[in-house]
Amino acid sequence: MPKPNRLLTSLLAVATLLAASPAVASVYVKYYNKDSKKHVFDATCSGSKYKVEFNASTTGAATIQGSSPCVVKHDGGEITLKGDEKIEIKDGVIKIVS
Repeated sequence: MPKPNRLLTSLLAVATLLAASPAVASVYVKYYNKDSKKHVFDATCSGSKYKVEFNASTTGAATIQGSSPCVVKHDGGEITLKGDEKIEIKDGVIKIVS
């Protein structure tokens, strides 16, 4: 009986581990914060709670490390983000611009 190929066995083991590991999910948004202060808002994604930060007076991007959709509480209430939105923040209120 032939010996198993060690390389093939190793590759199969790695493939099995990668397939069994949970997927990393996140919600990514681009933002423009018109306010002169940094905002830190609470977000809930699939029942888990997170904090999301938006730096003052700048454009940037933020990633919430939870699965989509995420509900973000801001000064104007709540907004649901699914990912890849462009948002604007003014007076602590988030609105989707595209």
